[in-house]
Amino acid sequence: MSEKIVTLSIGGGGKQTSSFIKDIILKHFDNNIIDNLGDASYIKTSENTAFTTDSFVIRPEFFNGGNIGKLSICGTVNDLSVSGAKPLYLSFALVVAEGYSLENLEKIVESAANEAKKAGVAIVCGDTKVVERGGIDGIIINTCGVGSIVKKLNNYENIQAGDKVIITSDIARHGMAIMLERGQFGFNGNIESDCACLNHMMSEIYDYNIKFSRDATRGGVAAVLNEIAEKSGKGFIINEEDIPIRQDVAELCDTLGYDPLSVANEGAAVIIVGDDDCQKVLDTLKSTETGKNAKVIGEVVDDNKVILNTISGGRRHIDLPPGELLPRIC
Repeated sequence: MSEKIVTLSIGGGGKQTSSFIKDIILKHFDNNIIDNLGDASYIKTSENTAFTTDSFVIRPEFFNGGNIGKLSICGTVNDLSVSGAKPLYLSFALVVAEGYSLENLEKIVESAANEAKKAGVAIVCGDTKVVERGGIDGIIINTCGVGSIVKKLNNYENIQAGDKVIITSDIARHGMAIMLERGQFGFNGNIESDCACLNHMMSEIYDYNIKFSRDATRGGVAAVLNEIAEKSGKGFIINEEDIPIRQDVAELCDTLGYDPLSVANEGAAVIIVGDDDCQKVLDTLKSTETGKNAKVIGEVVDDNKVILNTISGGRRHIDLPPGELLPRIC
């Protein structure tokens, strides 16, 4: 293709669309399902199928540790994985601003393809639309994911007092990496997003007594715990001293006035596990690359509140994050 920027013709359905699909989409997403280029793809699934969808509007599109392409795959794979499903197939739809860099667009597509291959999932269908200048700023990606259910992990009734709460990674890295990338506050640093697919890690622990799991993306750990408390009628006591967080991340959160528990993650899951299997699950998580920083951070209680035991010896309520703390972090 001769164009160096995205033009309306790329999404128009003619020769330029055909060239874009061949030269960029199929170049990176090549497999025997998508190669057919039908209006629908034929896929095989089990009777017990999980299905999810997500949209990604992060700004900037490129950040330390990834870009919007990688993020879109990780986010959808993780939604399936923490629900107890083995991810199988993904769709990949682009909405791009006219004039967007074609070179950057291909980098995004290539990154998505590489992450899908590492996760062992196939991108089997998609779409591209180009919006006139001024319609959007940059690029939006929508993905859908299909997976085969291994163990249903979205049943709130399974959660009981005495169950333990595990976070699979250190927290708040993604949100703070994006804040540094934007350069709004003049800070320098080398905080890399935790953006990663968790399906290989999750598959190692499905056989244990896992009660519930969810990835801690928008709203962070605070949002996840409060949502679970509301739905389950149970509560949580969390120990601040046990929460894994890098020192530079903690310091940046403190400087900017953010509660790390409310900051987004893209490679961390909250897992509620029976006390009997807690140590086995923790040891298994720590044996994986994405779970090496896993920690037990608290336990489930009957009181329908989320309480933090602070390092200073006090206690405070952990509430749902108010408003939009970090716009466009995923």
